[in-house]
Amino acid sequence: MHNKKLSQIVIGLAIKIHKELGPGLLESVYHACFIHELKKTNITHESEVVIPVRYDSLNIKTGFKADLIIDDKIIIEIKSVEKLLPVHKAQTLTYLKMSQKPLALLINFGETYVKNGIHRFVNGKEGESL
Repeated sequence: MHNKKLSQIVIGLAIKIHKELGPGLLESVYHACFIHELKKTNITHESEVVIPVRYDSLNIKTGFKADLIIDDKIIIEIKSVEKLLPVHKAQTLTYLKMSQKPLALLINFGETYVKNGIHRFVNGKEGESL
Protein backbone atom coordinates (compact mmCIF):
# COMPACT_ATOMS: atom_id res chain seq x y z
CA MET A 1 0.00 0.00 0.00
CA HIS A 2 1.21 3.53 -0.80
CA ASN A 3 2.52 5.71 2.08
CA LYS A 4 -0.13 8.38 1.54
CA LYS A 5 -2.98 5.86 1.76
CA LEU A 6 -1.42 4.22 4.83
CA SER A 7 -1.01 7.56 6.59
CA GLN A 8 -4.65 8.44 5.80
CA ILE A 9 -5.79 5.17 7.35
CA VAL A 10 -3.62 5.70 10.44
CA ILE A 11 -4.92 9.25 10.87
CA GLY A 12 -8.48 7.98 10.51
CA LEU A 13 -7.83 5.41 13.24
CA ALA A 14 -6.34 8.09 15.52
CA ILE A 15 -9.44 10.23 15.05
CA LYS A 16 -11.72 7.25 15.70
CA ILE A 17 -9.88 6.34 18.91
CA HIS A 18 -9.83 9.94 20.12
CA LYS A 19 -13.54 10.44 19.41
CA GLU A 20 -14.35 7.38 21.50
CA LEU A 21 -11.94 7.95 24.41
CA GLY A 22 -11.19 11.68 24.39
CA PRO A 23 -7.97 13.31 25.60
CA GLY A 24 -6.09 12.77 28.83
CA LEU A 25 -5.45 9.06 29.08
CA LEU A 26 -2.04 7.42 29.27
CA GLU A 27 -0.10 6.91 26.06
CA SER A 28 -0.21 3.16 26.71
CA VAL A 29 -4.02 3.19 26.42
CA TYR A 30 -3.97 4.88 23.01
CA HIS A 31 -1.16 2.56 21.94
CA ALA A 32 -3.20 -0.52 22.89
CA CYS A 33 -6.23 0.85 21.04
CA PHE A 34 -4.12 1.53 17.95
CA ILE A 35 -2.87 -2.07 17.95
CA HIS A 36 -6.44 -3.32 18.30
CA GLU A 37 -7.64 -1.17 15.37
CA LEU A 38 -4.66 -2.13 13.19
CA LYS A 39 -5.37 -5.82 13.77
CA LYS A 40 -8.97 -5.26 12.65
CA THR A 41 -7.77 -3.67 9.39
CA ASN A 42 -5.16 -6.40 8.73
CA ILE A 43 -2.44 -3.78 8.27
CA THR A 44 1.02 -5.13 8.99
CA HIS A 45 2.48 -3.46 12.05
CA GLU A 46 5.05 -3.89 14.79
CA SER A 47 4.86 -2.46 18.29
CA GLU A 48 7.69 -1.08 20.43
CA VAL A 49 10.33 -1.91 17.84
CA VAL A 50 13.88 -1.45 19.06
CA ILE A 51 15.87 0.55 16.53
CA PRO A 52 19.65 0.41 16.97
CA VAL A 53 21.76 3.53 16.81
CA ARG A 54 25.00 3.43 14.89
CA TYR A 55 27.76 5.77 15.93
CA ASP A 56 31.28 5.44 14.55
CA SER A 57 32.10 1.75 15.09
CA LEU A 58 29.43 1.31 17.78
CA ASN A 59 26.11 -0.41 17.25
CA ILE A 60 23.95 0.51 20.24
CA LYS A 61 21.13 -2.01 20.27
CA THR A 62 18.93 -0.11 22.71
CA GLY A 63 18.91 3.17 20.79
CA PHE A 64 15.16 3.76 20.97
CA LYS A 65 11.81 2.05 20.66
CA ALA A 66 9.41 3.11 17.97
CA ASP A 67 5.86 3.02 19.36
CA LEU A 68 4.55 1.53 16.12
CA ILE A 69 5.90 0.83 12.66
CA ILE A 70 3.24 0.41 10.02
CA ASP A 71 3.93 -1.83 7.02
CA ASP A 72 7.69 -1.35 7.58
CA LYS A 73 7.22 2.20 6.20
CA ILE A 74 5.70 4.59 8.73
CA ILE A 75 6.83 5.33 12.27
CA ILE A 76 4.05 6.30 14.66
CA GLU A 77 5.10 8.20 17.77
CA ILE A 78 2.27 8.48 20.30
CA LYS A 79 2.07 11.24 22.89
CA SER A 80 -0.61 12.25 25.37
CA VAL A 81 0.50 15.65 26.62
CA GLU A 82 -1.17 19.03 27.02
CA LYS A 83 1.11 20.56 24.42
CA LEU A 84 3.82 19.13 22.19
CA LEU A 85 7.24 20.56 22.89
CA PRO A 86 10.04 21.09 20.36
CA VAL A 87 11.80 18.07 21.87
CA HIS A 88 8.92 15.79 20.78
CA LYS A 89 9.30 16.89 17.17
CA ALA A 90 13.09 16.64 17.37
CA GLN A 91 12.77 13.14 18.81
CA THR A 92 10.47 12.07 15.98
CA LEU A 93 12.84 13.51 13.37
CA THR A 94 15.74 11.61 14.94
CA TYR A 95 13.70 8.38 14.96
CA LEU A 96 12.92 8.90 11.30
CA LYS A 97 16.57 9.47 10.46
CA MET A 98 17.85 6.52 12.50
CA SER A 99 15.23 4.10 11.20
CA GLN A 100 15.63 5.21 7.57
CA LYS A 101 11.86 4.97 7.11
CA PRO A 102 10.24 7.36 4.62
CA LEU A 103 7.52 8.76 6.88
CA ALA A 104 6.69 9.42 10.53
CA LEU A 105 3.55 10.62 12.26
CA LEU A 106 3.69 12.26 15.68
CA ILE A 107 0.22 11.99 17.21
CA ASN A 108 -0.68 13.84 20.40
CA PHE A 109 -3.86 12.46 21.95
CA GLY A 110 -3.73 15.18 24.62
CA GLU A 111 -5.27 17.72 22.24
CA THR A 112 -8.94 18.63 22.44
CA TYR A 113 -9.11 17.86 18.70
CA VAL A 114 -6.58 15.17 17.82
CA LYS A 115 -6.27 16.45 14.23
CA ASN A 116 -4.51 19.50 15.72
CA GLY A 117 -1.99 17.18 17.34
CA ILE A 118 -0.95 15.23 14.24
CA HIS A 119 2.37 16.14 12.65
CA ARG A 120 3.77 14.47 9.56
CA PHE A 121 7.48 14.13 8.84
CA VAL A 122 8.79 13.10 5.41
CA ASN A 123 12.45 12.42 4.63
CA GLY A 124 13.48 14.16 7.84
CA LYS A 125 11.41 17.30 7.26
CA GLU A 126 8.23 18.20 9.07
CA GLY A 127 5.15 18.40 6.91
CA GLU A 128 2.03 20.33 7.64
CA SER A 129 -0.05 19.63 10.72
CA LEU A 130 -3.11 17.70 9.72
